[in-house]
Amino acid sequence: MIKFRLAHLSIAMAALGFVAATPVIGLSSAVAAEALRAEIGKPLQQAQAQMKQGKHKDALATLRGLDKVGNKTASETYTIERVRAAAASSAGDFDTAAKSFEALLDSGKLNATERSQFSEGLVGIYMRAGDLNKANSTIQSLLKQKDDPKLRAYLLQNYYKQGNTAALEQELRTIEKSGRLSEDQLGMLANIQLKKNDTAGYVRTIEKLAASYPKAQYWTDLLNRVQRQPGYSQRLNIDVYRLKLANNLLKKPSEFMEMAQLVLQAKAPAEALKIIDRGYKAGALGTGTDAARHQRLKELAEKNLAEQNKNFAALEAEYTAAKDADQMVGLGYAMVQAGQADKGLKMMEAAIKAGGLRNAEEAKLRLGEAYAVAGKKSQALAAFKTVGGKDGTAELARYWILAVNHPLS
Repeated sequence: MIKFRLAHLSIAMAALGFVAATPVIGLSSAVAAEALRAEIGKPLQQAQAQMKQGKHKDALATLRGLDKVGNKTASETYTIERVRAAAASSAGDFDTAAKSFEALLDSGKLNATERSQFSEGLVGIYMRAGDLNKANSTIQSLLKQKDDPKLRAYLLQNYYKQGNTAALEQELRTIEKSGRLSEDQLGMLANIQLKKNDTAGYVRTIEKLAASYPKAQYWTDLLNRVQRQPGYSQRLNIDVYRLKLANNLLKKPSEFMEMAQLVLQAKAPAEALKIIDRGYKAGALGTGTDAARHQRLKELAEKNLAEQNKNFAALEAEYTAAKDADQMVGLGYAMVQAGQADKGLKMMEAAIKAGGLRNAEEAKLRLGEAYAVAGKKSQALAAFKTVGGKDGTAELARYWILAVNHPLS
């Protein structure tokens, strides 16, 4: 009789963009040394020597010779399949490896830890072999025993590759119930919703991405969609720009210039000057063939600000006498931007409370923006939560809440 000791087997698996852990599949103490007949032990030793030399296909050929040996004990069969699993995996013969792994799992000789390792190894082999249905079935069985984020990731990738969007979405919803989806998982869900033309669902998912994983691409998508939605009011372009500025999304000279011009038209020269200065600091303004134009706009903002600072009291008296609540909201906002936050906020609050506004939801949106400018986070959030409307105000208020709570760094 020959005492035959197996070396540890290492199976590395990578599948569908995920790099699997490399389970080290060794022998349990119960079968670390098996007493084997010579007609089995010697070929096994030969196969192992061939594997050490990198001759894995030759090792498989040697092991196939053992299939002709009759009356093998359960331990002999188990030991043969253990070596065959290693040789086949190393040779890239995943069909053979899968059969050996299945035999080992059915042998009853694996302890709990080994069963887990071999099961995960079998998943990787199925995936390498392209048998995703078997891989998924094995993963599902394993997940019933114990939740494993790594295996769930494989399952998601398999569904995605198979184009099984129904199963993929169901699995994503299951994961979401137990906790927050990862950025990749939310991205998968967004792609599914796009394919289903589920625009509302897609937007909700992008909002989750912007909240949990703030990135410029998510914010750009959200704000562009607001401007394209039916019923959107062009009056809110200035508010879209304010959100872009808050999230550092302005990059082009034309963007800084257009925003500054819109703000000047809204009679908020202090804000316009801040935008222009920011454009200069970013290197977007003050350079190139339009540098002189940039300077002229800056000078205009400075001139308008100086005039407004002199006339705040007169303007307040004029708008109060005319009971023009909309102008009072605008003047209050301009005062906040000019450094008179307390007075400006009180003016805006009083005008909104008085009523008679042409665009009440827009006024409440601007109040929230003014609170945000003044650094009053809790009041800003409270104001934004009161905003409704169907022209884009409700969406922009919701995105301001996102921006305040989850700023894009």
